[in-house]
Formats: sequence, C-alpha cells, structure tokens
Amino acid sequence: MKSSPQIYLFFAIILTLGGITNSTAQTPFKLVDSKENTSVIIDKSEPKVVHIAAAMLNDDVFKITGKRLGTKTTNNTSTAILAGTLGTSSFINDLVAAKKIDTTQLSGKWETYSIQVIENPTKDLSQALVILGSDRRATAYGLLEISRRIGVSPWEWWADVIPDKKEQLSLTITPQVYGEPSVKYRGIFLKDEDWGLQRWAALNFEPKTGDIGPKTYAKVFELLLRLRANTIWPAMHTCTKAFYHYPKNKVVADDYAIVVGSSHAEPMLCNINAEWDHDTMGDYRYDVNAGEIKELFKKRARETADYEGIYTLGMRGEHDSPMIVGDDDTPSQVKLLEQVITDQREILKETKQDLAQVPQAFVPYKEVLHYYQNGLKLPEDVTLVWTDDNYGYLRQLSNLEEQKRSGGAGIYYHTSYWGRPHDYLWLNSTHPVLMWEELSKAYSFKAEDIWILNAGDIKPHEYNTELFMDMAWDMSKFETSEAVAKHQFDWAAREFGKANATQIDAVLDTYYQLALQRRPEFMAWSAVEPVTKSGETQLTQIHYGDEVSKRIDAYQTLIEEVEALKPTISANRKDAFFELVYYPVMGAAQLNQMWLYAYKNKHVATQGRASTAAYAQKSGESYDAIERLTRYFNDTIQDGKWQHIMNKAPRNLPVFSKPVVSLVNSKESGVGLALEGYEMEYNNDTTNSFADVLPVFNAYTKNRYYIDVFLKGSEPQTWSATPAESWIELSTTSGKLSLENPEERVWITINWNQVPKGTNKKEAPLGHDHQLIPPSYKVNSKIDFKTGTSEKTVGVSVFNPQFEALKNFNGFVEDKGFVVINAENPSAVQKGKEASWKIINRLGYSNSVMRAEPFTAASETTPEALLKNAPVLEYDFYTFNFGTVDVKVSALPTHAVYPGKGVRCAVSIDGATPQIIDFQTEGRSESWKENVLKNRSVQSVSQIVNKPGKHSLKVYMVDPGVMLDQIVIDLGGLKDAYAFPEETKN
Repeated sequence: MKSSPQIYLFFAIILTLGGITNSTAQTPFKLVDSKENTSVIIDKSEPKVVHIAAAMLNDDVFKITGKRLGTKTTNNTSTAILAGTLGTSSFINDLVAAKKIDTTQLSGKWETYSIQVIENPTKDLSQALVILGSDRRATAYGLLEISRRIGVSPWEWWADVIPDKKEQLSLTITPQVYGEPSVKYRGIFLKDEDWGLQRWAALNFEPKTGDIGPKTYAKVFELLLRLRANTIWPAMHTCTKAFYHYPKNKVVADDYAIVVGSSHAEPMLCNINAEWDHDTMGDYRYDVNAGEIKELFKKRARETADYEGIYTLGMRGEHDSPMIVGDDDTPSQVKLLEQVITDQREILKETKQDLAQVPQAFVPYKEVLHYYQNGLKLPEDVTLVWTDDNYGYLRQLSNLEEQKRSGGAGIYYHTSYWGRPHDYLWLNSTHPVLMWEELSKAYSFKAEDIWILNAGDIKPHEYNTELFMDMAWDMSKFETSEAVAKHQFDWAAREFGKANATQIDAVLDTYYQLALQRRPEFMAWSAVEPVTKSGETQLTQIHYGDEVSKRIDAYQTLIEEVEALKPTISANRKDAFFELVYYPVMGAAQLNQMWLYAYKNKHVATQGRASTAAYAQKSGESYDAIERLTRYFNDTIQDGKWQHIMNKAPRNLPVFSKPVVSLVNSKESGVGLALEGYEMEYNNDTTNSFADVLPVFNAYTKNRYYIDVFLKGSEPQTWSATPAESWIELSTTSGKLSLENPEERVWITINWNQVPKGTNKKEAPLGHDHQLIPPSYKVNSKIDFKTGTSEKTVGVSVFNPQFEALKNFNGFVEDKGFVVINAENPSAVQKGKEASWKIINRLGYSNSVMRAEPFTAASETTPEALLKNAPVLEYDFYTFNFGTVDVKVSALPTHAVYPGKGVRCAVSIDGATPQIIDFQTEGRSESWKENVLKNRSVQSVSQIVNKPGKHSLKVYMVDPGVMLDQIVIDLGGLKDAYAFPEETKN
C-alpha cells in the first residue's frame, strides 16, 4: 500500500486546515442503538457496485442486530453514513465545496478511500460517517470496511461465519486513508471446477442455469469485494460453458465492478475449450487458420468493448497444451507467436482506440516461457505475468531491464493444481509462509500490476485466498514471516474468538508443516500423466525412530487437538469451524493415516505379526472416516447448502482408493521382537545377519531407540523385560499381548547420570577411516526379555567418553557416522559485501530456514569472490572419525529469479576451497518432480575431515534467494530415509 501512518497524520492535519469542525483523533459513531438507527445515504447517480455494497452493509447490520439502517434522512434521524465517489456524488461534492472534507489524498488515485466522521455536515444531520472513494470500487470497499469493523467476516456467506448477535452497534473512527493498493489487479482463477464448484452450482445453487452462471458469479463477486479484490479469471473447463456464453455474466461482473481476465490458455477473453468448434471453424492453428481465429478474437473484443477487462495476448493450444505450428522449432514458434500478438493488438485498437488504456497480459507459462527466453519480443505496455511451477515456486521474475517496462509485471500462483507429477485438487495444502516468501520476492521484483491465485473451487482455500488478497492489498504489512504468523492468529481470533485462537493457530501450523513435508494427495507414492498405481513409501520404518509411526502420531495428535476444540466453538461458528479447520485437518489426517497404516500393515506382515490385521482395520477406518466427513460437509451443513461442493476423490486417483492390505494366518504362537535399525525381526543366529543389538546410544546426542514386542498367532501371551543395569531405562517392563492389543512399543533411554564414564581425554584417538564407534569407548550391557519359557537377550551399547574438548562445546557432534545440522543454528554468521543470511521462521523441515538476501545482491561464483564478498554461515562440529565425507545440503526447491542467476551455495570444511552446490532444476525433469513432491532439494559434495576432533563447516552464499534448511555430514553411517535424522546438537 502506497500510503503510510505519516500520510494518515498529514491527512488529519489537512482535514483540520480545510475547515472540518471535528479534528479529534478518535470519534464515536453510532450505527444502531435503542433509540434510532442511522441511515445510509447514497446518491442515485453512484455506480451500481456502490449501491450493492451499501445493501450488503445493511444486510450485515440486520444479521447482527435484527434492525436495518435507513436509506434516507428523516426528522427522526440525526446521523447518517454518507458514501460517495469523487466527481459522482452530489452529497460529496457539496461537502467538498463547503470545505468540510479534503480530497487531496484521493484525487487521481486508484481504489483509494477515506473514512472520517464529520460533525454537522448538513442542516439535517448532526453527524455523518463519510466514506469517500477515488473510484467506484474504492467507495464499495469503504462501505464494506464498516462491515469488517462491526465483526462481519469476508467469509460470512462462503464459509458460514455467522456474525455474533448484538443489540447496539457503534464504532470509534480515526480519520484514515486506505490505499493505493500494493497490487493493481488482484483476483482468483476458478480452475479445475469439475468436482466441486460446477456440480454445486449446476445441481444445487443455480439449477435453472444448470451451470456456473450469473447467480453463482454474483456470490463470487460479493466475496471478492469483501476481500478487496477486483479481478476474476472465470471457470474454463469443458464441464462449464464459457463465461460469455451467458450474456448476463459480463453484466453482473460490471455491476460488481469486477474486472474480467482470462488464463494463459484463453487469448483475448476467449475460452477455446468451450468456444472453438472444429466442425465449423477448422483447426485451432494460427499457421493455417489465422483468419477464423481472428474472427473469434474480434467478436470477443467487440462484445467486451464497454466493460473492464484484461486481455491475455499470445496463444497456446487447446486444453492447456502447446501451440501447434507447421515448423516444430523454436524460432518458428517465436515468430508465429509474435505475429499472433501483433494481430491481437490491431484488433484491440479497432474497439478500444487507445491501447495504452487497455490492460493486456502475457503469461509465459510452460512452453511459452521457453519462447520468451528465446527472444520473443513483447510490446512495452503489456504486463508480464510470471507463473510458479504449479507447486508454489516462481519460475522467473523481471530482471532490471524488464522492471522498467511500462506494462509492468504480475504473478499467477497455484494453491490447487491438476497435472504431473501429481494433482493436489482436494485440500488447501500450500504453506502460507512459502506463499508469502514467493509473493514477497515477486513484489520486490516489481510484480505489482496483476496477482491471480488459482484457488480451485474456492473451498477449502479460504485462508490462503484471504492471505493472498491481504498481501496484494497492502504488502507493507508483510515484511517478515512473523507477519504471516500474526495474520493467521488474527484470522483465527476473528473467526473463532481470542480464547481459541492460540490453539487453532497451533493446529494450522502443524497441518501446514506436515503438508510441506508431503501433501496428503501425494501419500500413495503414485503419479499422474500417466496415472500409476500406488508405490512403495520412502518413509523408513526401521531407522530414526520409525518415520511412518512418527507421522501417524503427529496426525493423531492433530486429530485429538481438533476434536478437543469442537465443543469450545460457539454455536454460530460451528459450521464455519468444520469448513475452515475441522474438515481440512481431519481430511489430511485420515488420508495420511489410511496410507500410513497400510504401509505398517505390509511391513509387519513380513514378520508374521498378529498386528497385521489391526493395521489393515485402522487403514479401512480412515477410509470410512473420509467418506463420513465428506458426506456431512455436503449433506448436513446449513441444511444441504453445500451439497456437491466437496469431492473426496477428485479424478478418482489411486491415492483416494482404499489401499490393498496384507493378511497373515500364522499357525505359530508366541512373542516376537523387532529392534530399531533392522528390517527383520530379532535373531541371534550366527549363520545369518544379527538383529539383536540396538543402535549405539551416544552421550552427546542423548538418543532413544525402540523395541517392538509383538504377538504371533492368536493365543494371548505375556512378556517381561529386565535391563542388566539400572541406568538402562524402559518405558514399560511387562505386558500382555492379545488380538486386541497385538503389540507394544518399548522405548529405551539411558540415565546418563548413572552410566559409567569413559576415559578423560582431550580428543578422540586416531582410528581407521570411517570406524564409526571406536570400541574402547563403548560400554556394553543388555536387556533380557522373557516370554513364557522363551528368553531373548538384546544388546545395549553406550558411547560415553569424556573428552575435555566437548565439555563446553556448543556445536554439533557425530552420531553413528553422521552429523546433522539445522541451518538456522549457526555457530557464527558473517555478513557479506552486499548480502546477509536471514532466518525465515515456520518454513522448511526444521521449521526455519536461512535465506540469502537481498535478491539484488551479486552472485559470487569464484573462490576468491566467495572468500572476500559472500555472507557465511559457520557451524562448529566434532567427529570421532575421519576421512572423505559427503556433505548433503537440503534447501527449498526454489528457482533462479531470472536467467543469469542460479540457486547455489558453496561449502567448505576447515578452510578448504569452497565447492559450489547447485539446486537449480530444468523444466519438468525427474529431479524437479521429486523436489516438488517433497518440498526439498538435496545436493551434495565431497569434503575431507582429516582427523577426529573439532571442525568447522562454512556455507557461503553464491546466489541470493537460496533457502537452506538442513545439512548432513555423512561419515559413512547415514541410512536411507525420507527426511534427515534429528539434529545432533551437543
């Protein structure tokens, strides 16, 4: 937003100098009390949207108080809301002429409005709340700002956030100017509407049209006004008729002052999917059928000449495919696309006259970006609308020369997507802080003319849609990731009360954090284009505390937390809570658990566990829970208001199907053991590989490990465990197994105050290269398990040396042949010549990342430049081994901000020459697919650790914008897993 607190103060001074009688900083104004209701006075000449907004405000007041505002002054009315647009309202003109209001801060501005209280504005009124807009939308926003102030959520209708009832309404008004907005055109794209919005509109909300028509769009436009948005890219799949098929659609859009644009695949506001008829119009190919295509463009240009619109220039093929040309080479494609744009602009000149006043957009999406990068010439006044890679990471932004273009730039961003490597069309799972990070980056590169969010069916994308629009309205309020945290908390407090805000905020944090690691829709390890069957999970069940069980437990905690919240929600917000919080969280939890329990089922079946059937049952219960939740959403909320809006299985992909499970019919009875670190169950057969010793406990990282005690067969069994030493502690030491309780997980920890101490030395002794634990520093013991007449012994090894060098060491320590570092915990930070590393909270696998900024800093690519100019993160670490190590660095899979930049850092151990790591991917490569499914990119280089003891790892910025998450120094002990092990901080 261009204005600032200083401007507001200046404006208040101007009001006083201009002759306004009341210059008090805060002035009370009553809307409804026991004696009278104020009136809303709107000049008849005001645009339709102003009257619509006034009616919305009046309805909002009625929903709260049961009383309506008046629409004109009477002898019984001493106050009024006077709302008007500069140059349109006679009321406002009279106040300006009488020098009772000042218009300096609004005149000539885009969507800027002021709100102030004026005493004795006319002879009939003792007090007026004056809302003054620089244009028609500004006045409407001003009226709906009052709705916000009295407690009406923008989601009042779309998410059933029913306002609290009150008998009286009053406001305290501080004179203030709102605007100009940070982004000129701000809106949503209704995309992939097939499974929700279209069916809901056609079968429920707008059955007479049988489609998404003017009645539905009116409700969408109401929402946009409440969100201070102004642009729509209408629904465009073949299940929906084209927006201009229904003549009233464009009229309704104009009534609500909504600007109509179109997507990258819809040139000149034409929906090719629905409007191109091959039988009568021929091939949709500009190289052989330009005349027919231009006729369609001309028809739409004439049809929309008197309406606000943004014309997408260029051309793609049908159904979101590349444009077909005769000569399949890049130069020919570029030349033809340039001709398309030239012809389109000539058509616009015929209907719009002054092209400089016609908003035009060029969207370099997919192959069109390739054409642009290969020399396509674009007219100066056309807005470049950059896109993300469909998974939340912007592909490219304007360089310094492009930032000078008069047409400016914008962004098209996804929180819903259909396509490879896998769809995410069901739930809103894009992390808000990731969205902020990419959008704020885009804004810093002058992408401030058009922002469009692909919000799918609107539901359940409510929160991210509001965050997107609030950033687009006033980016100055979102300078840090902490601003996003505050926004989410304030949103929860507004919708569900301050008493619940902290807990809801925490639930949503965890929900988005888990989705960042892997979206719910990706949990089958399958793919699309072509659709594949479910695959094997990459989550380990045998190392690092069992990643499958950890994720099950995390979602189970979420389920319990959101269930505990339900009874605390006030009656008028219970439906809203279900729609905005409960369904997304529970849906994600149940879909995850459905697959996670299926993976547990397959794993334990290989060991003949009786729990195989229990995990199969739990997986099926989660499948049934999703069905039940969705049925409630569609059929019960608000007496079926949302029937058909929510589909639990968009495109019926394998991830939504009930998993195939394994069965075990074991005739063997007894008790088995399975130790962390082994695929097989317990054995101490010297002729086979051992599975009878737990991983080594490390005094410097305070590990814990598990042993699964499980039933075989169906006969109940008892078991007991006795540690040989008192310093070996078990979470439980005995139990009874049955088909109702077929297994128990026993956690083993060490009481480090009692365990014997190792030799006191300054450093670890030199040993063999990659000798993971020197034997002389281990203390060995055991745990004896008894089950009936059977006895089993599990070995326990404790690494507990006393090195003087580690007594006050505050760095990271080797554990089982690796060191794990979270990037946000450097031992030292060194600023660079132009850039520095800064922390971004609530993002990444570790929940914080380090980003090199500013984005305009020069890339440092030579060892000399890195040592001299680059900002540095330094990490102290200690190893018990030595040799060639593999340094693995994980980062968020961002892209280079523009050609010539990269996504690189460099690493160095103990002053060695820095080696560059590059996270950049090309197109839709296999590495890119893997990265976006996991929201991380892992790259590695080799380094030398020349001896045991203290060392220093330095990470240098090569390119600004790279976001570091975690680092592993692998000395040979790292096991395959989905994520890195926990940080090995001393």
